[in-house]
Amino acid sequence: MPGTLTQPQFDALIALLRADAALTQRQIQESTGMSLGSVNAAVRECEAAGYIAGRELTASGRAALEPYRVDNAIILAAGLSSRFAPISYERPKGTLKVRGEVLVERQIRQLHEAGITDITIVVGYKKEYFFSLAERYGARIVVNKEYATRNNNASLWLVKDDLANTYICSSDDYFTINPFESHVYQAYYSATYIAGPTREWCLTTGAGGRITGATVGGADAWTMLGHAYFDRAFSATFRTILESVYDLPETAPKLWESIYLDHIKSLDMVIRKYPDGVIHEFDSIDELRSFDPAFMENIDSEVFENISAALGCERGRIGAFYPLKQGITNLSCHFSVGEDEYVYRHPGAGTNQLIDRRAEIEALRLAGELGLDSTFLAGDPEQGWKISRYVPDCRNLDVSNPDELERAMRMGRALHESGRELARNFDFVTEGLRYESILASRGPIDIPGYDELRAKVLRLKEFADADGFDLAPSHNDFFPLNFLVDASGELSLIDWEYAGMSDVAADFGTMVVCAQLGAERAEDALGYYFGRPPTPAERRHFWSYVTFAGWCWYVWSLVKEAEGDDVGEWFLIYYRHAVDYVDALLASYVSGTDLTDAPAALSARRGA
Repeated sequence: MPGTLTQPQFDALIALLRADAALTQRQIQESTGMSLGSVNAAVRECEAAGYIAGRELTASGRAALEPYRVDNAIILAAGLSSRFAPISYERPKGTLKVRGEVLVERQIRQLHEAGITDITIVVGYKKEYFFSLAERYGARIVVNKEYATRNNNASLWLVKDDLANTYICSSDDYFTINPFESHVYQAYYSATYIAGPTREWCLTTGAGGRITGATVGGADAWTMLGHAYFDRAFSATFRTILESVYDLPETAPKLWESIYLDHIKSLDMVIRKYPDGVIHEFDSIDELRSFDPAFMENIDSEVFENISAALGCERGRIGAFYPLKQGITNLSCHFSVGEDEYVYRHPGAGTNQLIDRRAEIEALRLAGELGLDSTFLAGDPEQGWKISRYVPDCRNLDVSNPDELERAMRMGRALHESGRELARNFDFVTEGLRYESILASRGPIDIPGYDELRAKVLRLKEFADADGFDLAPSHNDFFPLNFLVDASGELSLIDWEYAGMSDVAADFGTMVVCAQLGAERAEDALGYYFGRPPTPAERRHFWSYVTFAGWCWYVWSLVKEAEGDDVGEWFLIYYRHAVDYVDALLASYVSGTDLTDAPAALSARRGA
């Protein structure tokens, strides 16, 4: 703790400071909640020290309180708030208006009411929504560029030198009673009691309310909820610890609270208990709506406008939100209208530059007409959103199941033979060369064997193009994770973002590479596709597209690695499919011989 006062002495002096007038011991007791005996003892001690005279606070008393004065507040506002989908797709949770007030602004005003005007807001995701707070409230804005790759320890790292007597707040908390004070005795974490089982962080405490540990989940417990307060001693120790662990790989995903708990014996912090209903953290839209029934009707949200218009329902009937997937390409969440369940897909930032949404919607409509995808309901090619039917208790395609693999390959054949045309064209080698140009823009491609492999792939492509196979509507992301198998066994082929006019062998190539089908299983798939054994020309042509698919995604992996992303084991998987078949296929084309025993011939690539 920053000063030398005891807790009762501090409480007595604070009561006089806030009253700014003389108080009797009885009035101090009513203000602090201490026993009358403790009040009388504290007052006598403070009078002896010269802090109180004539039942009023003296100049010495005010000076004794200065070490406990709050210096500043840090508001953490960088996170994605993924559990708050789909609203978090549009704006940070802290900028939502609840009961007529924007969450972060209400909190800033409460800090101001306590005399705390030195406020720093650490932002990241959709940071621009917070910029105006600097002008309107005099807040300082700090940008956390690592908000998507590190947990909130990265935000505290950026302001570690500002930690003193400091409130640590979350931008999306709502306090029904202002919890902030101008002076605080010691470091604490706010807590609320939860009766029954909970998945929140449950605290254990020792003498004087000192926090001794926490477990994720428990029952009938005081849980970490709301803000925290660092005193100067806590801040100094925490800063040293943070500096010692920050660069460790295991630190990146940790909350700052986890770092605190890892070093709890060195960090003195007490529990501060709040009555039920004072602190609110909203983990979902449904939870917020129960607190503010008018929220759904008042929120300015294109997501809810899209859902309401597409399904012809009132906003108030939309509920049961929870996230399903969040990544670079798309953000998806579950929702329901009455008893019906749906998925809302929101495009990730910048994906309109990568994905032709108009071509995607065109392909989705075709898939629906052909009975290949029973999930698609509505979408907008300009904005990129999509609404699909939610399939409960579903799983992905099992390629080890001959019946399922056969049905999947026949779905691909039905698409190719539909006689329809899509506006977009997609070719693996063309895409691979585009990725190559991106890679080359960073400098020479100095990778052993790259040029030799490239030359083989381009030569094989010349042979394959001369085969004269048709272009047809193709999925181009044709592999198990994009097949949903419902409880009755029905298959739906989803995610048509890369669909376009492609060589009829392209989907087979994708399936072999991405499902990692061995040569024998791949031959089975080829037979299922044709409904008969393939001709030698068909076999050689379709296997060439395994090489093209592998090479395309291998070059893509090179680009991603150059950009600092880790593609993981898929890097090698793509590479192996590019190199393992190319020599046997070229030899077959050059010599005019057949790959009659395809599994044996193609296995020979590894010297098997």
